[in-house]
Amino acid sequence: MRKIRVATVVLLGCLIALALLPLVAEKYYIQLFTKMMLMAIFAMSLDLLVGYTGLVSLGHAAFFGLAGYALAFAAPQYQAANLWLSLPLAMAGSAALALVIGALVLRTSGIYFIMVTLAFAQMVFFLFHDTKIAGGADGIYVYAKPVAAIAGWEPFSLENHTHFYFVVLLLLALVYALLRVLLASPFGRVIVGIRVNEQRMRSLGYRTFRYKLACFVLSGALAGMAGYFAAAQFGFVSPDTLGWHQSGGVLMMVILGGMGTLNGAILGAFTMMLLELGFQGLPAVGEVDIGKHWQLLMGGFIVCAVLLLPHGLLGLGRLVSPRPETGSD
Repeated sequence: MRKIRVATVVLLGCLIALALLPLVAEKYYIQLFTKMMLMAIFAMSLDLLVGYTGLVSLGHAAFFGLAGYALAFAAPQYQAANLWLSLPLAMAGSAALALVIGALVLRTSGIYFIMVTLAFAQMVFFLFHDTKIAGGADGIYVYAKPVAAIAGWEPFSLENHTHFYFVVLLLLALVYALLRVLLASPFGRVIVGIRVNEQRMRSLGYRTFRYKLACFVLSGALAGMAGYFAAAQFGFVSPDTLGWHQSGGVLMMVILGGMGTLNGAILGAFTMMLLELGFQGLPAVGEVDIGKHWQLLMGGFIVCAVLLLPHGLLGLGRLVSPRPETGSD
């Protein structure tokens, strides 16, 4: 009970700090933390599969990138798309792709599941990379951020970086709350049971394929939400957002923070992006430009974290918190 209270206090403190950030930070840092929060939503969507359902996917970026392309397609040339129309369209497109891919790949398991998800994601990647669809390898620009107009009234403007920040912060909180409620429900207990022992859940009468497919589709839709706003923030979408390295990067965030914990997915996303920024800013030592080789440093850090912290960065709490004594006096 005490750990739950401490975690709640820390979580509320972080939320308040994020809410106050635009009051003291410059535009660069506001946009940086906006990107971090979008990647945190992306990481939570993958953690629903990897950490809770036990489905390790290497093709999750397909849903992330497809939503960005959906925004580009939905926007009139050199004009802004309507947020309330294009966002559901983008998420529905990602969910539909997840439904098709999931209906096929969920018939496999283990290493075969990993490889098939990667294969499907690469198919989507090369569809946009090697054809004239949406600019091919050069990608496509989103010239204007979506407008949130409702019958002529605009409650906020995504062109304003502070408004954009608070919209993403609200979405982060809503996605976190949604997944918390879902995982605490009977549905959530079933998918955790599937991860632990799918055969036993099937013998109890649960149609495990349907539960896994529902998780796959929901995860794809949430990844699409993150991809939509990422495309809106940067005004550009390219096949790289669909590539395997993007899927691998968000998987590293989940592992780094701690699989099977939404807090860990958020912590992993923020930590990995801050480390990337910090490593890139390292000065040169003699003739060696350390910052230029930041990926080597990042890889070494992740390897050490995995070896020393099997439960991710959240596992540090287990090391510093006192363990209950066992045995009699």
